[in-house]
Amino acid sequence: MNRAVIQNRFLRVEVEERGAQLLSIRTADGVEFLWQGDPAYWPDRAPNLFPYVARLTEGSYYLDGLLYHMDIHGFAPYLNFALKEQTPTRLVFELTSSKRTLAAYPRAFAFRVIYKLEDSGLSITYEVENRDERIMYFGLGAHPGFRVPLRAGKQFQDYRLRFEAPCRPRRIGFTDDCFLDGTDQEFPLEGDQLLPLSHSLFDDDAIVLKEVGHRVTLETAGDTRSVSVEFPGMDYLGLWHMPRTDAPYVCIEPWCSLPSVKGKIAVFEKQSDLIVLHPNKIYRNTWSIKISV
Repeated sequence: MNRAVIQNRFLRVEVEERGAQLLSIRTADGVEFLWQGDPAYWPDRAPNLFPYVARLTEGSYYLDGLLYHMDIHGFAPYLNFALKEQTPTRLVFELTSSKRTLAAYPRAFAFRVIYKLEDSGLSITYEVENRDERIMYFGLGAHPGFRVPLRAGKQFQDYRLRFEAPCRPRRIGFTDDCFLDGTDQEFPLEGDQLLPLSHSLFDDDAIVLKEVGHRVTLETAGDTRSVSVEFPGMDYLGLWHMPRTDAPYVCIEPWCSLPSVKGKIAVFEKQSDLIVLHPNKIYRNTWSIKISV
């Protein structure tokens, strides 16, 4: 599998062509921050989700009055992107519509994932270009996993997530099989700002929150080593590791949209959280990862 590397004096970042997926975020002194895809827990590392986030009821949806089928998280994570541009600190990957994508999603498009290093931060820009004569309706999100613990001698339960400001998030209601059930509820944080990590936190699968601000930091008290995820243009935050395991990572997932409602096949034109993009227009959304050592 072809890979591309960018680096500066702070970070070295590696990306593969399959899914334009991050493979590594390593500091100058060799510390790896990204989950490395141990298949015993979860083989991926940081999928880019397009044109849908999470699950579709019966793996299906309606668009233009016709029924289509699509895998979890859309098709972008499973297809090879073309490397369109590379500089020492910037990569541009592109996926364009093809016979294979049109069978699952009947729109002509270009989906670009742009990585840019800026000091100890990595920005990731999603760019969707509507090359069709019809409106595009799509979901979009990120699924990066980060190693926990980040330092030898620490344990998973030593870590916490710190939200950028005091907040009172609401947890999106999910069924046991991870579809929406319409029962959103309060999700209290310690001091309205901290979420201590424990493996049991994910026994019921993913936690998806709204009204959480737009920045969260993975940290442990008294240690400078941390990773922050900032997502100013996304309204939902997924948190996950493989349920009912002692998986040594946590996924911090900014999403623009949500999965389907339990028992209802989605109609894309009517799913209110999907992005609406008119012909010949380009949609952009940037999120970022900041490393502290």
